[in-house]
Amino acid sequence: MPQKKRWAVYCRVSTTDQQSGLDSQIRAMREFCERQNVMDFELFTDEGISGAKESRPSLNRLMAAVEAGEISHVAVYSFSRFARSTTHLLKALETFQKLGVEFISYTEQIQTNSPMGRAFFTVIAAISQLERELIVERVKNGLKAAKARGKHIGRKKMRDSDLIRKLRAAGMTYRNIATIAKCSHGAVHAEIVALKKEAEEKKKVEEEQKKQSESFFIESTIPSAKLAS
Repeated sequence: MPQKKRWAVYCRVSTTDQQSGLDSQIRAMREFCERQNVMDFELFTDEGISGAKESRPSLNRLMAAVEAGEISHVAVYSFSRFARSTTHLLKALETFQKLGVEFISYTEQIQTNSPMGRAFFTVIAAISQLERELIVERVKNGLKAAKARGKHIGRKKMRDSDLIRKLRAAGMTYRNIATIAKCSHGAVHAEIVALKKEAEEKKKVEEEQKKQSESFFIESTIPSAKLAS
């Protein structure tokens, strides 16, 4: 006897303080299933998990059930609750299409049982991914601008850099330096790494300046040599 398939309903919120948001999604999806006269459905929820993560506990269980042939429809509150990117969405849609599973978005009111539905989902996913990338780019530009203004970004450095460097120059061990500077071994290591990096950058600058000086000397002496001949 063929296995009876059920609907899979997926809801997600990004942070644990959005319990009310998750509840509203679940309530809306239950009402949607009732209107469709669907009583045999399983609810999958991920709470406190970013949509940027393709691997999520409940989503993984849902996809496993789909691939096992147990699901006939996958209904989500909105496609953004489900897919992390265009690639993720299309990969899932290909799996659904191959297994004959229909994908439904409650918010967008679109079903993938038609070419227009699949095309529309692709366009929306592309716009969502572009928006995410623009946000990331704005954040990066903001951090660069803040750094250029001299604003410290990240955790405040608590270690005494000058003291650590002087003690290391004196040949002291990490353990002794950490004791005297009253910091962790990790802080000592981080400062020594920073010191080495600064030395390497300084060496590169000096080498570049040396090359430029030699190049200038050669160029300046060539005309004199021609005149002498």
